Amino acid sequence: MGEHWVGYIGSFHVHFDTLLTMWCAMAFVLLAAFILTRKLEIIPSKMQAAAESIIKFFLGNLAEIKNGEKHIPIVASLFLFILVANLMGQLPLRLIQLKQGEVASPTNDINMTAAMAVIVLIYYLYQGFKAKGIKYIYHGLSITGIITTLVDLLEMITRPLSLAVRLFANILAGEILVSVMLGISAIAAPIPVMFFEIFVAFLQAFVFMMLTIAYILTSVSEEH
Repeated sequence: MGEHWVGYIGSFHVHFDTLLTMWCAMAFVLLAAFILTRKLEIIPSKMQAAAESIIKFFLGNLAEIKNGEKHIPIVASLFLFILVANLMGQLPLRLIQLKQGEVASPTNDINMTAAMAVIVLIYYLYQGFKAKGIKYIYHGLSITGIITTLVDLLEMITRPLSLAVRLFANILAGEILVSVMLGISAIAAPIPVMFFEIFVAFLQAFVFMMLTIAYILTSVSEEH
C-alpha cells in the first residue's frame, strides 16, 4: 500500500502509475472543455449554461483582483485538474492488479503536487514582477528593508511547499484509509469513507485554488 509502479525513462526515475493517471485526468478535462464550448450560441444550451456557470464561479472568486478574469486560465485549469485527479483516487482503480504498486490518483504523488506548486510560484512571481518590477522583492538597503526582503523571499519559498504537502498528504491519507477499509470489508465498510473522501477531493481542489488566488492577489496588490 502506497507503493508506486516505478520505471525509468533514460536516467529519470518515473512513477508510471501517477504519470498514466495524470494524462488521463488532463485528457478528461480537455475533452470536457471541448465538448462544453464547441457550439456557443447566444441562447445557451444546457451544456453551454453549465460551462458559463463554471466560468462565473471562477470570476466570482477572482473578483477581488483587478482584471481578475485574465487569471482564469491557470486558476480554472488547476481547480478542474486537481478535482478530477482527486476523484480518480476514489474509483476502483486500485483493483487493477499491477506487478508493482497500484493505479492511484496523481495527486497522491508528491512529485505531482510539487510540480503544480512550482507552477503557481512561477506564475505569481511573474505577475508580481510584471506589476511592480524589482520593488516586488526589493525594499531598500536599510536594516528594515533587508529584513523585509529576506522574510518575503522565505515566504515565497515556503508557499509552494505548503501547497504541495497539504494536497499530497490529504489525498494519500484518504486513499490509504479506503484501502484499509477494503481490507476489513470489501462491501460496506469503505462506502462511508469514500463519500467523505469525495467531499475532501472537492475541498482540497478548492483550497488549492483559493490559496493560488490569494498568492496572486498578494503579488499584484499595492499594499504588498
